[in-house]
Amino acid sequence: MSALFSRIGVAGAGSWGTALANAATRAGREVVLWTRDPAQAADMAATAENRRGLPGVALEAGVTPTSSLTDLTPCGAVLLVVPAQASRQVAGALAEVLPEGTPLVTCAKGIERGTHAFMTQVLAAAAPGLPAAILSGPSFAADVAQGLPTAVTLAAADLDLARDLSASLGSATFRLYHSSDVRGVEIGGAAKNVLAIAAGIVAGRRLGASAGAALIARGFAELARFGTAFGARPETLTGLSGLGDLILTASSTQSRNFALGLALGEGKAAEGKLAEGAFTAAVLMEMARARDIDMPVCAAVEAVLDGRLTIAGAIEALMARPQRSEMAEG
Repeated sequence: MSALFSRIGVAGAGSWGTALANAATRAGREVVLWTRDPAQAADMAATAENRRGLPGVALEAGVTPTSSLTDLTPCGAVLLVVPAQASRQVAGALAEVLPEGTPLVTCAKGIERGTHAFMTQVLAAAAPGLPAAILSGPSFAADVAQGLPTAVTLAAADLDLARDLSASLGSATFRLYHSSDVRGVEIGGAAKNVLAIAAGIVAGRRLGASAGAALIARGFAELARFGTAFGARPETLTGLSGLGDLILTASSTQSRNFALGLALGEGKAAEGKLAEGAFTAAVLMEMARARDIDMPVCAAVEAVLDGRLTIAGAIEALMARPQRSEMAEG
């Protein structure tokens, strides 16, 4: 029998943090939703809605908004729902207010620039007294917030901890699969964001469904090569947090990364919310080149984002690659 965490903290009141707060409440937990902005916390408390982070979706009655980090101290576990590049700072702040041994679950999909650290490695360095876990998978915030059926993966090095956290957050509409393959879950979430930008570019250029399918298939081959090189399990990469998340984010404008690629493909200025893949592309390729991992699609995205290659040039270069067996790398 899994041990349940009765009170869950959510650090980060963007769209995904709000969605997870609602999901945890539906699982029967008391939830404290933290934002660093007192005005946002007050507005959420007054309106029962996060009008800035997820407008139009009501907060569940069991969600308590706050701007005081110490309100998370009594929580049995805390979900860290901030962008990947901000995770180290917020995790360090949480380490100062959470009791030692409180599980800290990163919900970011990225790799830290400069250090090449995966998200649980960032947590381990910034908050060494808090056991690290990661939640990732094919999920849009609006779907989860409204209680639409969704399945994701939660991984921790301690499989019992992953099981307990999954049982504490799971409900009739939010299904969690537990795993101890932390690296596989991290890599799937980070790499698929870069590939989703590529898929958006294909859609923006009106290259057709055939090109889109080829992009996803060859992109997943790159994701799998990278994951294998860093010790990920094949079944994780082909599961929810790898292939499943790639299929979702590479096919819908609800994905910020796909939407970014779509805008680039249409020749428009990129606008809107943070797309993690724009920050991950460069560090992903730095790590791939260091291990001689061939990732032509991701490299093309990196070059387009950096302005070193036009979209037309990137397409031409990919299509002109030497013919080879599909079983060969690259």
